Amino acid sequence: MKKVLALLLTLGLAVTLASCGTEDEGFRIAMITDVGDVDDRSFNQGTWEGIVAFAEENDITHRYYRPLEVSDAAYLDAIDLAVQGGAEIIVTPGFLFEPAIYQAQDLYPDVSFVLIDGTPHAGDYATYNIADNTLSILFDEHESGFLAGYAAVKDGYTQLGFLGGVAVPAVVKFGVGFVAGAFYAAQEEGVDIQLDDSRYAYLGNFEPNDNNKNAAAAWYVQGTEVIFVAAGGAGNSVMSAAEEAGTSVIGVDVDQSAQSETVITSAKKELGNAVQQALQAWLDGSFPGGIQQIKGASNDGVGLPEDFSRFNQFSASEYNALYAEVADGSLSVPASAAELATFLNGLGVSASEYPSAATIG
Repeated sequence: MKKVLALLLTLGLAVTLASCGTEDEGFRIAMITDVGDVDDRSFNQGTWEGIVAFAEENDITHRYYRPLEVSDAAYLDAIDLAVQGGAEIIVTPGFLFEPAIYQAQDLYPDVSFVLIDGTPHAGDYATYNIADNTLSILFDEHESGFLAGYAAVKDGYTQLGFLGGVAVPAVVKFGVGFVAGAFYAAQEEGVDIQLDDSRYAYLGNFEPNDNNKNAAAAWYVQGTEVIFVAAGGAGNSVMSAAEEAGTSVIGVDVDQSAQSETVITSAKKELGNAVQQALQAWLDGSFPGGIQQIKGASNDGVGLPEDFSRFNQFSASEYNALYAEVADGSLSVPASAAELATFLNGLGVSASEYPSAATIG
């Protein structure tokens, strides 16, 4: 009875975007959404759009399932529904799926799983296992964060802020890279910037709400010119605050410029490309299960959007030159608070000028 109810609710919430076939034929490719839906203009949407493009090009049935709540049990129920619906490969975007995939990969050994931004573990962050039917994909978020921070300062912003959702590894790396890039550019330009403990915080959630909008609004009132928000749907709240304040935002995960005129650029993960590469390997019969892939600048896995029209000074040529240095390793970008301290100390930046390890998390 529970699964029947879950199926009915899921059918009411999930949109089928199959390019061919009927429900009776089953859906070979499935995605389980993270917090939010496939139109969140962020992580879910970037992943889903990659799936849709691949499936339509290859004439493969596909659909997504939206769990009834954010819990391991709900994720496992959604995965079970997908398997019952004929799924041969299931894509799960986000670290919240780690414990569920840890279980599901053994429950459904004939199904392939793609876990984005996570590594399967037992829920205790101690027992990890990537089974042969699971591919774990991680990103070098610190590199795209670095590019965004560098671009902002090069464009003339000196009062910067970072708002993360929760201090999980991916969000922490975005913030660390952002701080490093901002101070690196400041040294090149010979300008002083503000990006210390008072301008670096976590919202505690990834949801759009008034509290998140008010937190951003308070910073804008205090003089912050641009906020890099790495907080999923909460970015909508920061954009609303920026629109009212006449200030700027840096988006995350996907190109979020269409959401608001305040978005000058976005620290992107090439989610669609990563998913399509995994799906192609699955279709070719060479699915790389049992491993973890890292997508960074060296393999075009992260970056900024190609549109630089919302910058006043920063140019595509400057971006390409910096990107090449990050991609070939000649410029090593810090990924942790400890590495950030070493990096900034090397630039001669005082510890009081940048966020502390306690604040970064």
